[in-house]
Amino acid sequence: MTGLPRFFLLLAGLPLLTAAVTLPRPQRPVAKVVSSAWGEEVARDKAGEAADVIRIAGIRAGMAVADIGTGGGYYVMRVAPVVGPQGRVFAQDLSLAVLDRVRQRVKAAGLSNVRYVQGRQASARLPAASVDVALMVHMYHEIEQPYLLLDRLRTSLKPGGRVVVVDLDRPSEEHGMPKALLACEVKAVGYELVSLADIAQGYVAVFRPGVRPRPETVKACRG
Repeated sequence: MTGLPRFFLLLAGLPLLTAAVTLPRPQRPVAKVVSSAWGEEVARDKAGEAADVIRIAGIRAGMAVADIGTGGGYYVMRVAPVVGPQGRVFAQDLSLAVLDRVRQRVKAAGLSNVRYVQGRQASARLPAASVDVALMVHMYHEIEQPYLLLDRLRTSLKPGGRVVVVDLDRPSEEHGMPKALLACEVKAVGYELVSLADIAQGYVAVFRPGVRPRPETVKACRG
């Protein structure tokens, strides 16, 4: 389930995530998915969103980047040329139909460094130690089990890997995520806030994995 062999998890001192281990659900509204895309791509480009996020996240040639909840593939199409042929982009989404549409875009653009992963609400299902940057763009507020997903995502990060959340600073039921509440939830499962920057399309929060707490000590933040 974690993507790492049991032996290595025990060596690392990490409690194994089994069916018996539970983490809290968010104590705030979870927004419903209303579209596979967030905003018009032309408008997002005009506002410089992708350029700002790529710069703040430190994405560069040769990296492996996961676009979690890829939707229409906006970031896949813009990150794949940046990481280049020696890099990799994981287009990840809950919907196979969404992934098929992204696959068609990628094929039409002649990109060869994109892989496709169908995730779940509680797990991104990315390969172990495979990702330098995990992007969650305008979708964190739609995750039904963010604590569990983030806890499991840690094993998919390479050493020095980062989780980057882009959202609007407004209530989750309004398809945003208050900055302080986001920081509280991500920190609750042992991540550390590296930076928080405002951009034209909201804000960009960068986290790195820190000391993983024991699951039974994790408490949901109040929204």
